[in-house]
Amino acid sequence: MADLKLVNVEKAYGEVKVLRNINLDIKTGELIVFVGPSGCGKSTLLRMIAGLERITGGEFTIDGVKMNDVPPAQRGIAMVFQSYALYPHMTVRDNMAFALKIAKKSAAEISAAVDKAAKILQLTPYLDRLPKALSGGQRQRVAIGRAIVRDPKVYLFDEPLSNLDAALRVATRIEIAQLKEQMPNSTMIYVTHDQVEAMTLASRIVVLAGGGISQVGTPLDLYERPENEFVAQFIGSPAMNLLPGEVVETGETTVVRLENGGVARSRVPTMATDKGMKVNIGVRPEDLVAATGEAIFTGEVEITEALGEVTLLYFKRQGEAAQVVAKLPGIHAGLRHKSVSLTAAPEKVHVFANGRSLLYR
Repeated sequence: MADLKLVNVEKAYGEVKVLRNINLDIKTGELIVFVGPSGCGKSTLLRMIAGLERITGGEFTIDGVKMNDVPPAQRGIAMVFQSYALYPHMTVRDNMAFALKIAKKSAAEISAAVDKAAKILQLTPYLDRLPKALSGGQRQRVAIGRAIVRDPKVYLFDEPLSNLDAALRVATRIEIAQLKEQMPNSTMIYVTHDQVEAMTLASRIVVLAGGGISQVGTPLDLYERPENEFVAQFIGSPAMNLLPGEVVETGETTVVRLENGGVARSRVPTMATDKGMKVNIGVRPEDLVAATGEAIFTGEVEITEALGEVTLLYFKRQGEAAQVVAKLPGIHAGLRHKSVSLTAAPEKVHVFANGRSLLYR
């Protein structure tokens, strides 16, 4: 059991600050996922928690004990890396037992710990195999088992599924979710660039951008209530459409006249907007529906992608505006090069001013 707390944590390489003002509370039993664009510092932050990178500012504690200068081996943390890092000449059993042997645990303790971890991870039939005789998913489970046998306070996962093919990623992701169910009091921190992993595994997601935390919340909080344009477009695939416009009416709904000539209505609180305010309205592709009257957007479909369950429509760009994408349920044949009008329910329309949400500020 472990509560983690980061207060004003920073990381600098010389004069260059790559992380700043990181404030985060992680409670016992949570599975926290760090996501963000490449280079945002998510793996660096994980390595700082592990003790593999020095914290250059602020304070990091586990259960109230300051960890800034505590060696990695004494933090009660186990880490699973992107590469399996298994010893090729050792059996699965010996790979999982190695850290306990180094710690001079008794043979009985080691055997019990390995057998328990193998049972949890369904590796018992493979304990006497060498890594070369295992699939990629099985090797990753061995790497996870090597962490479990240490019975750490905190588990750290650094993009553990990125080396697997698509089918194995899905299977191993489900296995990690099942593992968390079997270890409800274990605190886990997981780094990934894969939104599906983040949305399906996390208790809470930490979105990193520009060297800091952009938003923290449950997966559905970030999807339904993004606090800024970056999170709105980073969470969800395809990304949220952003269209510039001007507030022309306030009241029960805020009405925005868009530069493309469309009209959007949103449930933004009256006190959040004024007539004449320049804003961006945001609508997720899956929230767009065919319009029979007033439309948010009308354009020519340039490309269609028929996926069976949904059809993606990519509209021809209008000047320098970003491309609009719609995600319609079912099959919609014959729309390429046709003009289509789209709208969305007011509760699905987000409004941003200066990059910040007016709905959830």
